[in-house]
Amino acid sequence: MELSNRQEQIIEIVKQNGPITGENIADKLDLTRATLRPDLAILTMAGFLDARPRVGYFFTGKTGSELLTEKLKKFKVQEYQSIPIVVEEDVSVYDAICTMFLEDVGTLFVVDNKSLLLGVLSRKDLLRASIGNQDLSSIPVHIIMTRMPNITVCRKDDLLLDAAQKLIDKQIDGLPVVKDVEAGMEVIGRITKTNMTKALVELARDEHL
Repeated sequence: MELSNRQEQIIEIVKQNGPITGENIADKLDLTRATLRPDLAILTMAGFLDARPRVGYFFTGKTGSELLTEKLKKFKVQEYQSIPIVVEEDVSVYDAICTMFLEDVGTLFVVDNKSLLLGVLSRKDLLRASIGNQDLSSIPVHIIMTRMPNITVCRKDDLLLDAAQKLIDKQIDGLPVVKDVEAGMEVIGRITKTNMTKALVELARDEHL
């Protein structure tokens, strides 16, 4: 987060004099309390300052990078998950390839008629099936899909950072977001590298502060 000169001055005043009231900060800068109110609100929301009623403002002692890390660690999967792109297990490999290209995704989730997760199809799975002279229209995706226990999943309340680590560790493009039900795992979303990029952009632009 890039601070204005006045915001930097406020932080220095609070560092040296905190806890200090908004009125006293304004006096030191020869400004009105109303003029400073937006700056104090930004610094407090961003985590540089904290405020206590009838006490005043004080410096949290945290650097900008520490504050960004703290905020990133609070992001949840449900805040960034996308709509899952699914196919049923009897769909042909040819149709799955068409779906992947039409939806512009790197991963398809294979489900039953109750949206329960059965398997995952990656670009590599479909490419591997396409090599040779096989009739792709006659091969159902359940023949080539990745099955449990080799499917990595996440849940909506998981930390986004943990989901990102799974993508890195498994070297995959996307994860199904699942909800545990009595019959299995219901697919309710997806988390991809694109979702991660969106979170980083929002963080850099302070849209999540």
